[in-house]
Amino acid sequence: MKTTRTFPGIILLGLGLYFMLQRAQIELFPGFFDWPTILCLIGIAFLVPAYAGGDTQSILPGVLLLGIGLHFHFVNVLDIWPNNIGIFILFVSLGLILKARKTNAGLLPGILLFIISLITIYYDHIMSWLQITNTGIADPGKYWPFVLLAIGIYFLISKKD
Repeated sequence: MKTTRTFPGIILLGLGLYFMLQRAQIELFPGFFDWPTILCLIGIAFLVPAYAGGDTQSILPGVLLLGIGLHFHFVNVLDIWPNNIGIFILFVSLGLILKARKTNAGLLPGILLFIISLITIYYDHIMSWLQITNTGIADPGKYWPFVLLAIGIYFLISKKD
């Protein structure tokens, strides 16, 4: 019963603190009073009952919302922060991996998405390291969606052991 009150309690506590700081004009860092901070607060509100109360279903949305909020804070501040779809796949994979650690099940999809996210984030570096140019039929990026479709179909039609 306690976990059902934890989420709204943290949301209200976080928003109250956020609006109190806004009213007092205390900005903890540049861009603090933008919408990504609200996403971070909601993500934290999902994660606290997930780890304090054992609500494992809240881990994935918590990591995803916290990650997206952090991404939009960092993308304009840190030059090394990646700004492509791979970073969002990374947050989903981290959420799945953290959930699998808590439930001892479902680690493989998290690891696969983690690998896909790293390939997506560092695609240009990988291609230059392999000395592959993106010209004509030799472009491996053309076949990437088909590989993902095939893996997805395999997971949907394969039976559990």
